[in-house]
Amino acid sequence: MNLRRWILSVLFFVVLLCNASTSLSESITIKPRHLSLLKSALQRPSGEQSDLWKPMTDQGWSPCIDLEDPPSLPNKTEGYIQVFLDGGLNQQRMGICDAVAVAKILNATLVIPFLEVNPVWQDSSSFVDIFDVNHFIDSLKDDIRVVKELPEEYSWSTREYYATAVRETRVKTAPVHASAQWYIENVSPLLHSYGIAAISPFSHRLSFDHLPAEIQRLRCKVNFQALRFVPHITSLGDALVSRLRNPLWRSNKEKKNVDHLGDMTNPHSRQEPGKFAVLHLRFDKDMAAHSACDFGGGKPEKLALAKYRQMIWQGRVLNSQFTDEELRSQGRCPLTPEEMGLLLAAFGFDNNTRLYLASHKVYGGEARISALRQVFPRMEDKRSLASSEERARIKGKASLLAALDYYVSMHSDVFISASPGNMHNALAGHRTFENLKTIRPNMALIGQLFLNKSITWVDFQQALGEGHVNRQGQIRLRKPKQSIYTYPAPDCMCHV
Repeated sequence: MNLRRWILSVLFFVVLLCNASTSLSESITIKPRHLSLLKSALQRPSGEQSDLWKPMTDQGWSPCIDLEDPPSLPNKTEGYIQVFLDGGLNQQRMGICDAVAVAKILNATLVIPFLEVNPVWQDSSSFVDIFDVNHFIDSLKDDIRVVKELPEEYSWSTREYYATAVRETRVKTAPVHASAQWYIENVSPLLHSYGIAAISPFSHRLSFDHLPAEIQRLRCKVNFQALRFVPHITSLGDALVSRLRNPLWRSNKEKKNVDHLGDMTNPHSRQEPGKFAVLHLRFDKDMAAHSACDFGGGKPEKLALAKYRQMIWQGRVLNSQFTDEELRSQGRCPLTPEEMGLLLAAFGFDNNTRLYLASHKVYGGEARISALRQVFPRMEDKRSLASSEERARIKGKASLLAALDYYVSMHSDVFISASPGNMHNALAGHRTFENLKTIRPNMALIGQLFLNKSITWVDFQQALGEGHVNRQGQIRLRKPKQSIYTYPAPDCMCHV
C-alpha cells in the first residue's frame, strides 16, 4: 500500500511539472536588460587576450590522499551497507564518497550505491551506467570491500522492500552531517544483529569535521580518483575537447568528409591546439522560479514563475519576501546568459574565444541565450559539437549529459559558473585539487554592479577585475562546516 502511495505521489509531481512547463512556455518577450553594457561588449576590440588564459602557477600545495603505510583490511567485515541516493549527479557523487567513508568507519562491505530516479529529470541511470564500476572497486581494494550485488541470502534487501513497510534493517534517522560516533552507536548494532543495514535518506549524512585524517583523505580519493566515468562518456568527452581546441575542425570535416568525431583526435594533426573556456549555466525554470528574481520577461514571466512556485512549492519560497533589488544586492539571483556574456567580456575574453556552454535546459530557450551568443559567436555545446548519432546513448539522460559536461569542464583552460550549486561546487573543488584555473563569481558585487544602470563599460570592467583578483583558482583552506569536496585543502592536499 505504501509503495502504491509513493508511486502515485511521484506521478502527481510529474503531472504538476508538465502543467507548469506548459504555463512557462507561453509567449514571453525577452529583451536585453543591460543594453548599454551589451553594446560596449559587442564593440570590444578583437584579438585582445586576457591573462586569464595563463595556467595556474605552483601554489605550494599538492594532492596527498594516499597513506604512506596503509593498514591491511581486516579479515572479516561486520556486514553489508546499502545506501539509496537522491538528487542530481553531483549530489549523488558526494553521497557515494560519504558511503565509502561510512563503510570504512564501520568496517563494512559497501554495496554499489543505488541511485534514485530524480522526479524532476526522470533519469533512471544507475551507478554502472555513469561510472566505471570495475575501476571504482579496484581503486578502493586496499581501503574497503565493495560488491556489485548482495549475496543470495540478502537478496531480499531491495528498494521496493523498504518502500512497502517499516523494516528493522533500514536506517532512516541519520541526522544531517552526522558524526562517525553516531554511525558506530546506531548502525553497528544493526550490522551485528542482521548482517546488513540500509541507510535512506543518505544525502549530506556525514560530517565534514572531527573525522580521522584517513577518512577525510579516503573521501577525496573516491571523489578525485575512484569515480571515473564510463568509457563512452570519456571518449565522447575527449572528442569534444579536441574539437574545442582545434578552430578548423568544422571546415576540415567539410573538406575531407571524414568521421564527425574521429577527425580531430588524429595525433598527427598539424593544427596547434587552442584554448577554450567552459561556462556552466544553471538557469533552468526551477532555479529561475525559486530565486524569485526578476529576469526581464515582464508581467507574463512574473505570473508564469509565480504560478510555477505555487504549484511546486505551494508558494513557500523564502526569497519571495524580498524585492528584486534586495536579492540582487545580496547576490541571491542566478546570473542570466546575457549577464554571463557581459562578465566574460569584461574579464577580457574576446569574440574569438572558444566557449563551451555546459547546461541542461535554459529557461527561455534560444531567446534567452541570444545575447550571450552575440557576444561569443564561437560558443559551442553538446549539440553543435557532436552528431545526433554520437549523442544517442546520452539523449534524454540528465545524469549522463551532466557527466559529459563535467568531463569537458575538467579539461578546459578556464571554468566559470553562473551561480553556486552542486555542479559549481564539485568542479571548483576538483579543479582546485588539480590546480586548474576556476573563476568564482562574486555574486554580491556582480548583483550590485548590474543594479547600477548608469555604469560605464570602463568602470564595469575595472570593478569586476578588482573584485576577482583572488577568485581565479587560488587555494582556499576549508573552514569548519564547509564541504571537503569544494575545499579539499588542507585535508586532502599537503603544503610543500
